Amino acid sequence: MRRYLPTIVLLALVVVGCGEAGLLDGVGDRTRSFVDGETTTTVSIPTVAAGTGSEALVGTLDVVWYNDAKDPQHIGEPDEVISAVWDDRVGNSRFVQSSRAELAAALPSLRFPEFVPEQVRWITSQLVYRESTGLLDPDTSAAFGLWTSDPYQSDTGRIGVLRVGSAAFDTLDRKSKIDLVVVPDGISLGWTESSMQYELFCRSEISEQLCTDVATTVMLMSDLLPTG
Repeated sequence: MRRYLPTIVLLALVVVGCGEAGLLDGVGDRTRSFVDGETTTTVSIPTVAAGTGSEALVGTLDVVWYNDAKDPQHIGEPDEVISAVWDDRVGNSRFVQSSRAELAAALPSLRFPEFVPEQVRWITSQLVYRESTGLLDPDTSAAFGLWTSDPYQSDTGRIGVLRVGSAAFDTLDRKSKIDLVVVPDGISLGWTESSMQYELFCRSEISEQLCTDVATTVMLMSDLLPTG
């Protein structure tokens, strides 16, 4: 068993103790004034067969990244972006809404799935800080929510969460074996790659096979930035 797995087990225990908090805690925080309004969108997105039965995946580039519209956006060296995003936060949450470009700049080795479950239409993204220092929390430095309906309107629309932090030890560039823990309302997958630790939670409506298929498609966030 790999050394990062106890962290996932601990998170599973937190879920047991806190209901829908735990793995989902903080990822839904509505901390930016630009995130408001209610949107109903019908979009046809090409799918890729995966999972079991009639399940499928859609490309991450084909869904809406909810925070890509934030203003201002900060680009530059990692330390500069981390500091600027923290300084511009709204409210007191340590989960600070951040765009794809900001995440890629702040965490150059950060990876994210190229594909997500077909029902996902929005992705929320946040840098996560230690309030005492204003620096990224090494345990969870970035967090993502996968939503089937307009984010922040109802937690039932959030069917997946990805948390990324620093691995507890140096890791190889190649991806480790994916470990699975069953948690209330779903499963949690854990792996390491390039000195980073990944924890992907999928709600029970997503099969274990489909969740695993999502985890196997991770690629550099910098390669998933919008073009044009």
